[in-house]
Amino acid sequence: MFSSFGLRTILKSSVGVLCESSALFPTVSVGPWSCCASALLSGPAVSKGGKSSHVSNWFLPGPESQLSDLAPAMLKMEYAPVPLAQTTDDLVKRLLSLELASHKEKLQLKKEQLITKVQRDENDRNSVEVKVAVLTARIRNYQEHLQKHHKDKANKRRMLMAIDRRKKLLKNLRLVRFDTFERVCEQLGIVYTFPPEYYRRATRRWLAKKEFCIKVFKAVQKQKAEQKMKQQISTSETKEAKAPEAQT
Repeated sequence: MFSSFGLRTILKSSVGVLCESSALFPTVSVGPWSCCASALLSGPAVSKGGKSSHVSNWFLPGPESQLSDLAPAMLKMEYAPVPLAQTTDDLVKRLLSLELASHKEKLQLKKEQLITKVQRDENDRNSVEVKVAVLTARIRNYQEHLQKHHKDKANKRRMLMAIDRRKKLLKNLRLVRFDTFERVCEQLGIVYTFPPEYYRRATRRWLAKKEFCIKVFKAVQKQKAEQKMKQQISTSETKEAKAPEAQT
């Protein structure tokens, strides 16, 4: 009897606590996955003029790759000159094509395509134009890699070294053979920009040093001019002194 009465009082008190908690924290009926799905699909909230709007730009298309123009049905570079690979069945052709090729094999084929555009003859593999084509394919590959992995400092360093090397080759080619330089830039799609002019930050110390150097230069030039005038006067006096002696 006592146990049943105590159980009833506990239940009544718990109901009162639940009612108070519901009054303090009102519940909102939300369907399953509604909050998570809306947050994932709508994207991050961006404030525009005091109003928050969701932007759906989670999966933006990246830059177009240099390997995108390679057809998947093309054969790999080592199997292209083989005549038997052209007449095999479709399954073997698919295994030998670029559809199942690695990125390294596709990049090697792209290098060969760029080399054939600028090489002097079929056996040319060591000219400046060929080196520029190889460096161009390598630089574009580094750029595509760094678009996805922008914290890869080792490949960024390699890319900058390749850009510097190609810039030196193009500079020398422009001075020696300008027509070839224009043809290489046109075939490979390179925009050559001139190096920037010398620039130095004008600090107070540098300005004071520059002003002092200018003063010293002017003083030295004035001293040289005075010495030159003295020499001219002395030579003219010696000529005048020798002239009457020669007449006598």
